[in-house]
Amino acid sequence: MSIERQRAEEGATPPSRNARRALTSALLLLAAVFVALGTWQMQRLFWKLDLIERVEARIHAEPVPAPARAAWRAVSRETDEYRRVVATGLFQHDKTVLVQAMTERGAGFWVLTPMRLADDTSVLINRGFVPSDRSDPAARLASEIAAGPVTVTGLLRISEPGGGFLRANDPANDRWFSRDVAAIAASKGIADITPYFIDADATPNAGGLPIGGLTVVSFRNSHLVYALTWYALAVMSAVGAWYVYRSRRA
Repeated sequence: MSIERQRAEEGATPPSRNARRALTSALLLLAAVFVALGTWQMQRLFWKLDLIERVEARIHAEPVPAPARAAWRAVSRETDEYRRVVATGLFQHDKTVLVQAMTERGAGFWVLTPMRLADDTSVLINRGFVPSDRSDPAARLASEIAAGPVTVTGLLRISEPGGGFLRANDPANDRWFSRDVAAIAASKGIADITPYFIDADATPNAGGLPIGGLTVVSFRNSHLVYALTWYALAVMSAVGAWYVYRSRRA
């Protein structure tokens, strides 16, 4: 008796049919996974659009006092970043640091100076940008002729720990690639500093430097493209499952 006849008499399913059944199930499972991923990306899309709308509202709102010590724990990227705030205090120019920056004006540095506030806490102020060829002390301190209290209006920003892309901050050599508030404070011996810093607005500084108001507010939003890609893969998987199923039945 041949093997095929024996299998037929025993009611066995040919191996090729089992393989096609498994392939159909796998394709349907993939289709379900792709639909889930596409739906997740759509949820992310609506979240991102809502975030952009809220940030736009913060940027154009009237400035409010910078969060005091009691509110530091509540400050978060989602609820507070890019909020317009105002702070008044004394600059500590001897603790200024330069952070490497690439802006619409070219390569250079952000000038970050701690400001001592009335409650004896400090906040790091990003006073603006200086080009690489103007980062000498004379140019950097061009706006420091005012010795009294200064009021700064700008955007609240969350600390940037670690460093830049593939570049770690080097506090020992005073080389900075990100605006890491905690690391800068530790390096310069600044106590009781806020967990955020402030990007100063475009109010001109004496001597023209630093140049404020260069904050770029943009959000990468490719969620719709990702969602359509996942849904397309789901359709392709479902069509493939239907084709295999038809082939199995034939």
